Amino acid sequence: MLFNSLTFLVFLPVVFCIYWFVLHKNLLARNAFILIASYVFYGWWDWRFLGLIAFSTLVDYAIARSIDSSESQNRRKLLLLVSLVINLGLLGFFKYYNFFVDSWVEAFSSLGITMHTSTLNIILPVGISFYTFQTLSYTIDVYRGNLKASSNFIDFAAYVAFFPQLVAGPIERAINLLPQFASLKKFDEQQAISGINLILWGLFQKVVIADSCATYVNSIFDNYESMNSLSLILGAFYFAFQIYGDFAGYSNIAIGTARLLGFDLMRNFNYPYFSRDMAEFWRRWHISLSTWFRDYLYIPLGGSRGTKWMQLRNVLIIFMVSGFWHGANWTFVFWGLLHALFFIPMLLSAKNRNHLDQVAQNRLLPSIKELFQMIFTFGLATIAWVFFRAATIKEAFSYLKSIFTDVNFSVQYLNIERYSIEMLLIIFIFVLYEWFHREFEHPFHGRFKWIKIASVILMLLTLGVYSDHQDFIYFQF
Repeated sequence: MLFNSLTFLVFLPVVFCIYWFVLHKNLLARNAFILIASYVFYGWWDWRFLGLIAFSTLVDYAIARSIDSSESQNRRKLLLLVSLVINLGLLGFFKYYNFFVDSWVEAFSSLGITMHTSTLNIILPVGISFYTFQTLSYTIDVYRGNLKASSNFIDFAAYVAFFPQLVAGPIERAINLLPQFASLKKFDEQQAISGINLILWGLFQKVVIADSCATYVNSIFDNYESMNSLSLILGAFYFAFQIYGDFAGYSNIAIGTARLLGFDLMRNFNYPYFSRDMAEFWRRWHISLSTWFRDYLYIPLGGSRGTKWMQLRNVLIIFMVSGFWHGANWTFVFWGLLHALFFIPMLLSAKNRNHLDQVAQNRLLPSIKELFQMIFTFGLATIAWVFFRAATIKEAFSYLKSIFTDVNFSVQYLNIERYSIEMLLIIFIFVLYEWFHREFEHPFHGRFKWIKIASVILMLLTLGVYSDHQDFIYFQF
């Protein structure tokens, strides 16, 4: 079920009314209802996926209980290993099986050896990367002693399948979300209003920004060989805002939807394009994933401790694994490698913790230095996004090469419905909204609040009608 669909527009009010007005006295019934609603939400794509998430839930519930009750450290390690093998095995099979087989065949073909093998027609279950990491973190935390294993299967199953963040995050930790199922919540009007505001802003990011940019992005990337430098630069620029609007939009709708039901999810984006270096960018972009890798991979590897070579190794591993998590294509691995190369100079010079505050704190405008830093960081991220969007690494290099070889900055007709200048104006308004509210969770704060809300609704009603409907990009991950 899509957040930006008429189905969800009916689904959410029904869930809201039953949750608050019918089941307001019974905690078990509420959590069971959340579980059922989540399975309906997830099964809307393909009911066959339900068996997989139910299996993962059962496995990690049972293993965590066994870990918690065991006094043998060897047995606890073995149980944790079983959880890792099952969860990562399922993720690897559904997401990476065809990739590894095809890569194996291509490797031998490059040596002149022909291999005849066939790959399976495997359908990637929506959101498997997200809920797999969520259940894994639960089992690991129980093993580490940071969390007691849940004795209530309904609560745990509802935590795993919680529909607002099930298919594209944020990747929640059990230590934060699971205890929220243990108390009978009372309706909080301010929390609900905050949720509605986040949903509205998320829809604006998705429908007005991401889906509108997608029209240009698809046209330019699909025909990049015939595009001039200006068009190719615009294509990369539009994709940077498409993926940001798409994923931040989903996260904000998810967080807002959860708040309507009385739950608090972690923030997933904190205005990443206002970052002054790439280290700050990764503290603000996909926060739930970057902190997951930090806590469950980077720190166990040694983190920033040890020799410089060990630190470099850990950075390379964390970014390349992050890239590979995003998809079964070498373009994602190379995207991760690029970000590692951007990050390493700051690590070597001990400047990776320089910008922990908000840019232009308590000031209306940034300094010239801050402005240059933000533009430079955005430029690096945008270059990397070309590899994220391209079908192959060769195509990405060809795309970037054409920017510098076909030095033609005339306006090109892109054979699409809207003119590019209109899209640039929309993005400019969007950036202004975010800049002047960068210290808040969303722009609906302060003076002229209702004017801002009305303008966003107006753009949703007008531009949203003409915007090409697009699935959320991160559904494929």
